[in-house]
Amino acid sequence: MQIFQTDLLCIGAGLAGERVAIEAADNGFSVICLSLVPARRSHSSAAQGGMQAALGNSAMGEGDSPDVHFADTVKGSDWGADQECARIFVDTAPIAMRQMAFWGVPWNRVVPGEQTYYKGGKPFTAYEKPENEGLIHSRSFGGTAKWRTCYTSDGTGHAVLYTLDTRAAQMGVEVHDKAEAIALIHDGDNCMGAIVRCLKTGELKAYLSRATLIASGGYGRIYRESTNAVICDGGGHIIALNTGVVPIGNPEAIQFHPTGIVPTDILVTEGCRGDGGTLLDVNQYRFMPDYEPEKAELASRDVVSRRMTEHMRKGLGVKSPYGDHLWLDIRHLGEKHISTKLREVQEICESFLGVDPVHQLIPVRPTQHYSMGGVRTDKDGAAYGLKGLFSAGEASCWDMHGFNRLGGNSLAETVVAGMIVGGKVVEFLKGTDTTFSTAAIRDAMHRQEARIADLVSCANGGENPYTVRNAMFDSIMKGAGIFRNGKDLEKCVSELQEILGRARKVGLRSGGKGANPELTMALKIEGMVKLALCVAYGALQRTESRGAHTREDFPERNDRDWLTRTLATWAPGADLPTLNYEPATQVFEMPPGDRGYGGGKIIPMDAPKA
Repeated sequence: MQIFQTDLLCIGAGLAGERVAIEAADNGFSVICLSLVPARRSHSSAAQGGMQAALGNSAMGEGDSPDVHFADTVKGSDWGADQECARIFVDTAPIAMRQMAFWGVPWNRVVPGEQTYYKGGKPFTAYEKPENEGLIHSRSFGGTAKWRTCYTSDGTGHAVLYTLDTRAAQMGVEVHDKAEAIALIHDGDNCMGAIVRCLKTGELKAYLSRATLIASGGYGRIYRESTNAVICDGGGHIIALNTGVVPIGNPEAIQFHPTGIVPTDILVTEGCRGDGGTLLDVNQYRFMPDYEPEKAELASRDVVSRRMTEHMRKGLGVKSPYGDHLWLDIRHLGEKHISTKLREVQEICESFLGVDPVHQLIPVRPTQHYSMGGVRTDKDGAAYGLKGLFSAGEASCWDMHGFNRLGGNSLAETVVAGMIVGGKVVEFLKGTDTTFSTAAIRDAMHRQEARIADLVSCANGGENPYTVRNAMFDSIMKGAGIFRNGKDLEKCVSELQEILGRARKVGLRSGGKGANPELTMALKIEGMVKLALCVAYGALQRTESRGAHTREDFPERNDRDWLTRTLATWAPGADLPTLNYEPATQVFEMPPGDRGYGGGKIIPMDAPKA
C-alpha cells in the first residue's frame, strides 16, 4: 500500500480547494490537492459571469454596501440562508476581490466619462466618475439592487482559477491529478484522510492527513440535462454520505439556470441578461416584464426559470427536435460588446450551435445548474459528524444560499469561503494533533479492494452501470425538476429505490482495473442514486415552496413549519436517507418577509396552525 502523508488534504483543486490550500500553505503547512483532471481544467474554469462584492465603484453600483448585498442575498435565498454565514460572506467579499486583483486577476476596470449600457434591450447612458478610473468595475446580475458583479469579460472563472493555481504553485501546494477519492478514512469520530484511486493505473493509495477538505464541486450530473461538467457527479458528497454520520444539508435545493443552450445544455452566462439581453418567445415577444414588471429578466434564477417554463407550458415556446425552447437576444448589444465582454458566449454559440449571436437569436431553456445543498458545515467550514473534516465551495452547505443562490454569489463564495475556511483549517492544524489508526486505514483499504474485486467478477450481479444511470436520469428529471408535486415525487422515490437495488448489483463487462471509465462509473453509481434519493425524498417531505423548491400542491412559502434546513444522512444498508431538521438560521438579522419578486403567498412564522 502506497501511503502519502500531509497536513491538509484537499479533495478538489478548483477555486475553493486551491484557495483553502493557499491559506494553509502560506502558514507553513504541507498541502496536497487531489483532482480528477489537471487543476486548470476544474469546473471552476467554466464560470463566466463574475463574483459579487459590494465595492460600489461603478455608476450603477454607487451607494452599494455589504448591508445591501446582505439583504439581496437573504431575499435571494428565500430566507433559507444561515444569516450569520451570509453576513460573514458579504463583509469579506470586497477584501477577497481586492486580494484577487493583487494576485493578478485582470478585473474589468472603470472607464471614466459617459458610457452606454443596456437594460431590457434599450440603451441608456451612465456617467462614470473620473476619480473611479481604474477601479474594479461591475455588471448587473439577477436579484440585486446594485451592480456589484466583478468580472473579467465573460471568463471570470478561467481568469481567477489560473491566478490561484499559479499562486498555489508558488506556495508549494502539490496537485495530484487524475486521482479520485473513493472513501474517507475515519473511525466514526475523526477523519484521517482518504482512499484514492489513480485513474491512470487503477492503483489504490492511502492519503493520510491531519485535516481533510471536501471541495469537489456540485452533484449536477445526477441530472441528464445539466450545465455541469461530467466530473460534477457528487464524488465528494458520496464519500461523505457513505460515512453514515456526515449529513448533506438541503439536498432538495436544486437550482435551474434560465439559459442553457439547446440542445447541448452548455451555460451562457447571466451576464448576457445583466448586460441588457432579453428573453423572447416563439413570436419574438419579450414576455418577462408581463410576469415580473420590475425585475423582468433580472429576477432571481429560480423565478426566471419558473416563468420561462410557465410560458412554454402555455404553448409559446419554440418547437424543436430537442423539445421546446425560448430565445435569448443579445443582438442589440453590438458586435464590439459581444466580441469583448461576451466573447466566450460568442465562441460557444458559434462552435456548438453554428449561431452568430451578433446577428442571430440563441436557443435557450432552463437547465439544472447548481446544488445549494452539500456537506453540512458550521460557520467555520467544519463538517458535522467528523472532526478534522471540512468543506468549502459548491460541495458544502455553508449555508449562505438557502433555497436559491444569486448569480455571482457562488463564484465569490469559492474565494471568500476559501479564505475564511482556510483560516479555520490553519487554526485547527495549529491546535490539534492527529493519531492515525492503522486499523482504520487498513480496513478502509480492504473494503475498497473488495468492492473493486466484486465489480470485476460481477459477484453481486451483472447490471450495466450506464443503464442504471440512465434509469436514474429518467426518474429524477420527471420527478424533481423545476416544478414538483406529491404524486410525481412519490413515484420518483419509489422508482429510485428500485434503481438503488439495481445499482448494488452492477458488474463490469470490461476487466481492466486501470484507466477504465466503466469501473469509475460502477464505483460511483450507487452513491449517485443515493444522492438522487436525498433530493427526491427531501423534496417530498418538504411540503412548501421556497426558492428553487417549488411544490405545485403546496404553493405557499411556509415560514411557520418549514423555516428549516434539511439534514440527510444514510445508515449502512438503508434504502432511504434519514432526514432531520435544524433551524435555517440562529440569528435573524433580517426577519422573514417578501422578496419583492416571484409572487406567491407566505404563511408567516406566527400564523396559527390549521
